[in-house]
Amino acid sequence: MTETTTPAATPRPHDVPDLTVAHAITSFHLGHVPVRGRLITLGPLAGAILSRHDELPEPVRLLGGQALALVAAMATALKFKGSFSLQVKGDGPVSLFLADCTDTGELRFTARMAEDYTLPLPEDASGLLGKGYMAFTVDQGPDTDRYQGIVGLEGPTLADMAEHYFQTSEQHDCAIHLFSRHTEAGWQAGALVLERLPDSTPIAGNDDHRPADATIQDLWETACTFGQTLTAEELFNPQLSPGALINRLFGTLDVELSPARPLSFGCRCSRARLQGVLERFSGEDLDHMAQDGVISMECHFCNTAFTFTRESLPDGQKNGDAGAP
Repeated sequence: MTETTTPAATPRPHDVPDLTVAHAITSFHLGHVPVRGRLITLGPLAGAILSRHDELPEPVRLLGGQALALVAAMATALKFKGSFSLQVKGDGPVSLFLADCTDTGELRFTARMAEDYTLPLPEDASGLLGKGYMAFTVDQGPDTDRYQGIVGLEGPTLADMAEHYFQTSEQHDCAIHLFSRHTEAGWQAGALVLERLPDSTPIAGNDDHRPADATIQDLWETACTFGQTLTAEELFNPQLSPGALINRLFGTLDVELSPARPLSFGCRCSRARLQGVLERFSGEDLDHMAQDGVISMECHFCNTAFTFTRESLPDGQKNGDAGAP
């Protein structure tokens, strides 16, 4: 590569897409019972994100699709400014697993394989991740304390692990259904999440005739039973709109739809940010990092490589934590 003072990024395997799916998130309430839900369909975002990780075995990318749908569903249930992330560390073939979503719906994902992993890989989440922990984090920037919930990995699927988190850390009922598959048409991913709100939550149109607690419990179980009938074929059917699908599943429980929200490809790496990281290192460290006068840095979320000439970087102060994109 020819050296210049401001060399351009070298993308791999292709340019980061500017892609937004306008109706990716459909939120809803059930008028006859204090339940809210979100239906997530990533559409072409699934392929745009997961295809950048062809170095990962397919079972890991399938799990990545589920994780992207999960963080999208959970982030859109919160009021915050910043990012919501799911991080898993375990002793299985996948040593690090991370997906996050911003308050504006920007998604990204990465995973790291253990050095000693062998093929064939387990296909279930518990086999891929092993024993370890799951952390959900809300990060609203350096001026705000981060909120983080951590729980051990329990259950065979990622949905089971997330439900365990809600039961132990948030202490309320939640039903999570995650979908991810690779077809001839490409990657597909989505989710259905139901949350039981506190029984004291007002029920639209029923304030004067509120059901007894036992009836509310029965209605919650009914909603969960309806949700369990959702299939991947229904969720990924391009002829079936999210609103029509939600009404098909829960129409007898008086569905109230909210306006759809978008999701987009949201890697937050940038040339300026990476240069700022490099400028925290001492000149001696930068000299060691350079090969033939060039320093390369790679974003593991979008698999884009950036190169910097050594001469374009001023000698900075050595810092023990250089940060990450």
